[in-house]
Amino acid sequence: AIGVMPKMLDEKEITSQNVSELILVDSMHERKQKMAELADAFVMAPGGAGSLEEFFETYSWAQIGIHEKPIGVYNLNGFFEPLQQLIDSMIKEGFIDEKYKTLAPLYNTKEDLINGLLNFNPLGTRTYD
Repeated sequence: AIGVMPKMLDEKEITSQNVSELILVDSMHERKQKMAELADAFVMAPGGAGSLEEFFETYSWAQIGIHEKPIGVYNLNGFFEPLQQLIDSMIKEGFIDEKYKTLAPLYNTKEDLINGLLNFNPLGTRTYD
């Protein structure tokens, strides 16, 4: 695993030593950009506000064609059921196109998550009228 950490947080927090490489960057924005460049896929596991912020940035980037990498949500013990309900509600209200309903599927097991990422088919970039 490659770790990407802003220098300011590296100075304040304990940086994981369980990485094969650690890249220090100047800002959180640069961190997310570097992680997106390095990633083959994106996975969200249960977490807090930062996880949701990074998830929705990755989700919206996929919608507008910045990337076509798989996104998976590890729905451990049903943790992300409310997230799926929120996305369904945004689709129902017309804020998200129906074709993006499966852009970031929920997976209940690690095995299903890995299989889903490996069998991902890009939706294609968003088209504008």
